[in-house]
Amino acid sequence: MSVHILGIRHHGPGSARNVKAFLEELQPDIVLVEGPPEADAILQWAGQEGLQPPVAILVYQPDNPQHSCFYPFADYSPEWQAISYARKHNIHVRFMDLPLTHVFGIEQEQQAGVAAAEPEITTETFNRHTREAAKDSTTTIPAASLPAMEEGPVYSDPIAHLAAAAGYDDGERWWEHMFEYRRQPEQVFEAVSDAMQALREELPVKDNRMEQLREAWMRKLIRQAEKEMFQRIAVICGAWHAPSLQQMPKQKEDNDLLKGLPKVKTDCTWIPWTYSRLSYASGYGAGVPSPGWYDHIWHHPDDDGVRWMSLVAKLFREQQQDTSAAHVMEAVRLANALASLRQFSRPGLEELNEATLSILCNGEPMLMQLIKEQLIISNRIGSVPADIPRPPLQADIEKLQKKLRMPQTADFKDYMLDLRKDTDLERSIFLHRLDLLGIHWGVRYDVSGKGTFKEHWRVQWNPSFSVDVIEKGTWGNTVVTAVTQYITDSAQQTGTLTEVCNMLESAIPAELPDVVDILIQRINNLAAASGDVLQLLEVIPSLVNITRYGNVRKTDAALVMGIVESMISRVCISLPAACTSVAEDAALELLDKFMAMNDAISLLQDGALTGDWQHTLGQIAANPQTAAVIAGYATRLLLDFKVMEHDKPANAFSVAMSTANPPGRSAAWLEGFLKGSGSLLLLDESLWSMVQNWVSQLENDIFIQVLPLLRRTFSNFTAPERKKLGEKVKSGGGSQPSVTGTVSSDIDENRAEKGIPVVMNILGFFDTSSHQKMK
Repeated sequence: MSVHILGIRHHGPGSARNVKAFLEELQPDIVLVEGPPEADAILQWAGQEGLQPPVAILVYQPDNPQHSCFYPFADYSPEWQAISYARKHNIHVRFMDLPLTHVFGIEQEQQAGVAAAEPEITTETFNRHTREAAKDSTTTIPAASLPAMEEGPVYSDPIAHLAAAAGYDDGERWWEHMFEYRRQPEQVFEAVSDAMQALREELPVKDNRMEQLREAWMRKLIRQAEKEMFQRIAVICGAWHAPSLQQMPKQKEDNDLLKGLPKVKTDCTWIPWTYSRLSYASGYGAGVPSPGWYDHIWHHPDDDGVRWMSLVAKLFREQQQDTSAAHVMEAVRLANALASLRQFSRPGLEELNEATLSILCNGEPMLMQLIKEQLIISNRIGSVPADIPRPPLQADIEKLQKKLRMPQTADFKDYMLDLRKDTDLERSIFLHRLDLLGIHWGVRYDVSGKGTFKEHWRVQWNPSFSVDVIEKGTWGNTVVTAVTQYITDSAQQTGTLTEVCNMLESAIPAELPDVVDILIQRINNLAAASGDVLQLLEVIPSLVNITRYGNVRKTDAALVMGIVESMISRVCISLPAACTSVAEDAALELLDKFMAMNDAISLLQDGALTGDWQHTLGQIAANPQTAAVIAGYATRLLLDFKVMEHDKPANAFSVAMSTANPPGRSAAWLEGFLKGSGSLLLLDESLWSMVQNWVSQLENDIFIQVLPLLRRTFSNFTAPERKKLGEKVKSGGGSQPSVTGTVSSDIDENRAEKGIPVVMNILGFFDTSSHQKMK
């Protein structure tokens, strides 16, 4: 009976190749792999054609799906190669890490304060895996990866010490050249074990009970395999754990340590994974910096750079970048020359990147970002068989994705939807429903142009959506049922009118009539009980916007109009008082709501409501207690509505800008009056003269006081408007007489008359001959 401990680096192609070669030579009768024992039951799917890495095992609590953990595997992961070997040769394979039923139980006890007197146990040192938490869940992401070999229990990266002794400044790079690029696997596992043993003995370690529990459970399963009389036992574990599994303490010590661990119910399944989520950049603690590159050297271990540079050249050509065969040849030569100078047997990714930057990118680092995204990290996504057991809601989502021809992809994909087409309309409804559920697979972008029949969506699948799907599956087995129950409950739980209005705005394009009826009733109840006019002012624009969906989505907009009319009436009554005695910051915030409210009323094109709004604006503008910036904007709106007589705008301006008023108030009034456009100053000479005269009359100290307000006002104008205004000031535009309709008297009427027939003919009124007849 023999036990063989193989210390590996998670997701290391060199470690995977060494494990595969070792197992083929040893031919064990059982393989123990570091992983969750709860997933032993789903290992039967490994090796099937439909289960293609990258994939992950998702372990979660059914009663709290956000409390979950992912165990990702790539094709070059040593654990995956060990599992594949066992399935191919029909031998036993088991996971041997501390069950997550205990890990989750310990965390729950800590959260409840039960284990306050015990040393802190967290999943921070559970560095083999990372938990992707939802926004309402707090999870510690591991801070290290192998070959840092689970640095949780040590104060620094242990591999960095070995790298420094070998003359490297980067432990990652040292590990790659020593193990991942290595082609001779002789005694490699013995060397790794000896190195880890030395590090564990020499470096200071923290008293981390979670790691002690994990290693005790691993030893427990090794002893169990020995009791079952397996003769050749292969153990695949993180290299940091290898010494603790070779030098076993007494069984009683481990049993005492594992006694009385709390438990919770867990479930698990296979889900697709992506290379981008396997990288360090995603926050995955046991990730690797270059998943795409590792995939390349796994499938092409003898590549001296030619294949890799060919892929780079292909990528550049697809992006319309000129790249010749000579570029590739020179880049390969440079990479191999760099490797020789650095005393490497072959070029690594660093040498290839430097050669690519110099030869193919012409020193332009921006192009390297494209290589990083498409090749070094890659956008590959795995797949799982359709017959793998999965939650009903997830099955319904995948069914709809297939029906609508919207596959899950690791890279983003844009959809420009025309809602007049049935398929695009169904896609839009599906994406809106998922968004309501909190599954943000698609992100909607604004579409240029008029009309509401187009939508632009960008979709990109994130493996963590699987947790959201499981969580929302408690509300129903189909998308329609789940979103109906979820939004209905959310609407009843919230007492905020704004949130319910946002739900309604999202529910109408999702075509959920039952939900819409419930939300409208909820809004009606909240609006009737609300005395906050500012809250009503905030939600009216979104409700008015909802009416736009009536034409395209066949929605009865009249359901909302009754509530909108009632709200606008209440706003018109209460708003004038709300605009008095307002602080400057609050006034500016209210000004934005004013603009949205005015746009909403203009969109309705209802004469009665527009009249009420204009009357309210008149009250606000005439009240001397109204905040100056709001009074100015109200005056401007009245001018836009053309309800002010010819001389009233000038009189209102003169009163507001009078020297009797504090300069700050005058400047604030001007800011509101000119809000959004400088066209008034450019086209109205009388207004320009008043502004110029007011500014010129200011004393120097007062001018300095109001200058920040004036700058803020003019900074909101467009660049062409500011340029024109500057030219007007420079040319002394204010001192020039106003432009009138007077025609110069030196026009030659005879010459002008000859051009009339040509102009009239161009306009299509009559031809030249008819004009002659008229004469």
